[in-house]
Amino acid sequence: MKRSVLQIPIDIKLRNSAEKKAQARGFSSLQEVVRVLLTNFVDRKIDIGFEEKEIQLSDKAIKRYNKMIDDIESGRVKTKSFTDVDSLMKHLNE
Repeated sequence: MKRSVLQIPIDIKLRNSAEKKAQARGFSSLQEVVRVLLTNFVDRKIDIGFEEKEIQLSDKAIKRYNKMIDDIESGRVKTKSFTDVDSLMKHLNE
């Protein structure tokens, strides 16, 4: 089996902390953790994703948006809908 070396610059505190956690979980080294992680990732046994943090609106903003929704649903604020792009563009260019 051919081998390659993967060099990843990381903060020394992060490496030391990760190494302690890896050994506490029974891994022989931090490198073993990375090999297991990459193997499982390639074999689709794990998936890695990134999600944006949910934004929590202030009470004032929630009230404001709820009022907008109520105004639209009650008909106090008139809205217009379009069934196709051409009619929307025609309206915007008027």
